[in-house]
Formats: sequence, C-alpha cells, structure tokens
Amino acid sequence: MNTRWKPSATVAAIIERNGRFLLVEELTSDGLKLNNPAGHLDPGESPADGCAREALEETAHRFRPTALVGVYLSRFQSTRTGEDVTYLRFAFCGEVEGDAEPGRALDDGIVRTLWMTPDEIRASADRHRSPLLLRCLEDYLAGRRYPLELVYTDASVTA
Repeated sequence: MNTRWKPSATVAAIIERNGRFLLVEELTSDGLKLNNPAGHLDPGESPADGCAREALEETAHRFRPTALVGVYLSRFQSTRTGEDVTYLRFAFCGEVEGDAEPGRALDDGIVRTLWMTPDEIRASADRHRSPLLLRCLEDYLAGRRYPLELVYTDASVTA
C-alpha cells in the first residue's frame, strides 16, 4: 500500500520589540517547551493570515506580518511518544499593535508568553520545541526579509 507523504503546513511569527522576542512556553508531550507563536495553517486562509491568527491566539497580541523570513522543512520525532511528523514552516516577521489584549485567554497548552533577548534564546536551546526557533531567529537577525507576495494564495483557497 502506498501512503502519500504530506508535511504539516505551519506558520510562525518572529516578533521583536526593543531587542527582545516574543515567545510562548507551551506544554507538549515532551514537557514545557519554548517556541515562536506558531501553529497549523487552517483551511481557507493564506499563510500570512494564518500567522496573524496564531499569534493572536497564542499571545493575545495583534500581529501584522510585513515580510517572509523563510520557508523551512523539519522533522520532529518525540522521544517520549514516538510521534514522527514533518513540518513545512512559513516564518513571518512583522509588527505587534500595542500590548496584549487584556482578559484574552491563550490557546490550550500555552502556559505563558515571555520576551527574551537573542542571547537568552540561544542559551535555552535545550528547551526549544524545534530547532527552527533558533534558525528563524538567526535568519531574522541576519536581515533575511522577502516580500509577502512571494507566497501566493489563489482565490480558490479563500472562496
């Protein structure tokens, strides 16, 4: 039997304010981990729209993507459960509009948000949910920015 391989499409927000980056601490099958605000692309949305939605759901901050930082492929294998998933990540940088919305609940599994410096993020690599957290940060710090139009979403997706 042939099984078609399908990576999980995800989106991630790289959010900087005053030299610090907004991360989430989330409960995973492998314990508490740090990650960019990120999640799966939902049906009927563009990657940039999905990124804005995930950032709001996970951090209570309104986020407006302004550029694509990169497209990444990674494989996750849980040491605890044996789960094996390949992720195709679209990482965007952009701007947050003001502070977190007061009283807005964070997504299930998100324990808290925190602002960290690049050095703090590098020093906590053993707590990263994915090696892509650090890779996206380093690409952002290296100035990688691509126009949003690089990722085209046909009207059939949102119809």
